[in-house]
Amino acid sequence: MPRLAAGDVAPPFILPTSDGGEVALAAALAVPGRRGVVVYFYPAAMTPGCTTEACDFRDSLASLQGAGYAVVGVSPDGVDKLARFAERDLLTFPLASDADHAVADSYGAWGVRKLYGKDVTGIIRSTVVVAPDGTVALAQYNVKATGHVARLRKALRIG
Repeated sequence: MPRLAAGDVAPPFILPTSDGGEVALAAALAVPGRRGVVVYFYPAAMTPGCTTEACDFRDSLASLQGAGYAVVGVSPDGVDKLARFAERDLLTFPLASDADHAVADSYGAWGVRKLYGKDVTGIIRSTVVVAPDGTVALAQYNVKATGHVARLRKALRIG
């Protein structure tokens, strides 16, 4: 799938979450005062890089929410593994299961990437910020886990 760019219409989704519920992009965008939804794709719960990134989002959640942004983490992991991840690392934003990687594919976040020098097919660590009108405000692909949230906050002009 081609990657999304600013101005593209973000593909809608409804996915099961770690808390036994579900997250729908349309509902997340419909919250009054919402400036956008940060949808970030990560390869696997409870791995070192994904833990670093998730904890950075957790630690920045108050400022992101204060600026009007919701955060949704998406991985191909099942909801049981995501529930353990959320509990272990005290993650309070939705972790969504995209087991068939259909959403990741539609966002351009599924494909060939490097893992320890080898080509593997899977999630490409990516972040897409969706504006309230359902269009892409910002799309970043092949991001590094360490420091990504700080760079995102800078791009969104969140102090």
